[in-house]
Amino acid sequence: MDEWVKKRRVMRDYDITAHIYDIRYEEEQTAKITAALKHLEIDNRSLVLDVGCGTGLLFNHITEKAGIVGLDISRKTLRHAKKRAASFHNTHLICADADHMPFKRNLFYDIFAFTVLQNTPDPQATLNEVRRVAKPNSSIVVTGLKKCFSHTSFDSLLNSSGLQVLSLDDEYDLKCYVAVTKKSLR
Repeated sequence: MDEWVKKRRVMRDYDITAHIYDIRYEEEQTAKITAALKHLEIDNRSLVLDVGCGTGLLFNHITEKAGIVGLDISRKTLRHAKKRAASFHNTHLICADADHMPFKRNLFYDIFAFTVLQNTPDPQATLNEVRRVAKPNSSIVVTGLKKCFSHTSFDSLLNSSGLQVLSLDDEYDLKCYVAVTKKSLR
């Protein structure tokens, strides 16, 4: 499948369901956020990137601790994220492609990519781009949908992307693996 065909389909699907996203996914997304945050300590000087931020469900968990940039390819989910972000002074939103982020290298202290990889044409390329914008030794949280990745293939993908896996939660009630990684210096 052509790369942009898949990306346009993902944009369309998320645009169509943006108004019901929180109803459908908030419980699952909150569980993933909670699983990830128990392995992290967000510094109040950090600049956090939420790749595929959707409606901004992560914002409530991070904005007291750090500034956050939410990036998504779907304009309609970003409209919902904008409403959520209005109550925070340190949140910024960008409509962009996760494979071609408009940021310089080594910018973000912590990066979250929840429910992103299964929506990209080349998860390896997406992780390489995430790694590019991460500061050295930064924390990168990535999830992998269990119906798309086996535990072994997900772990292998993370390692081949230059990410050092610190924890890889396989909680049975979650639909995703939750990996907390560090950008390794390779």
